Amino acid sequence: MSSGDKDRVAEFTAFRQRMNERILAEDNQVVRRFFALDTQTYRAGALDVKTKELMGLSASMVLRCDDCIAYHVAQCRQAGVTRDELFEAFSVALVVGGSIVIPHLRRAVDFLDQLEAGEAAPSPEPAGHGH
Repeated sequence: MSSGDKDRVAEFTAFRQRMNERILAEDNQVVRRFFALDTQTYRAGALDVKTKELMGLSASMVLRCDDCIAYHVAQCRQAGVTRDELFEAFSVALVVGGSIVIPHLRRAVDFLDQLEAGEAAPSPEPAGHGH
């Protein structure tokens, strides 16, 4: 893993955490409640965490949100999702979203490769996903 790859993963994680803390420091109950709702949504329930994260990943790919995709790739890895399972989720996103998803697939696989090479997935945050 090159230092540039490590930097990308570290920068993504640090920026996300710093900005989530900054946003949640504001006195805005709507934002705080949305972040809390987001956190609650991805907790285990009738569906396990792996399934929910894979769903979030596929939806993020179809919606073409690279930050969300990177976040869910990392969360999937932390939840024990295998590379084969990730590629099945990628295939669902491609079928649903079409060829416009391909550039996001490239970035998702690049981020996955970086995570696997560094074995350093971003830590989950207790104060919400905050895609």
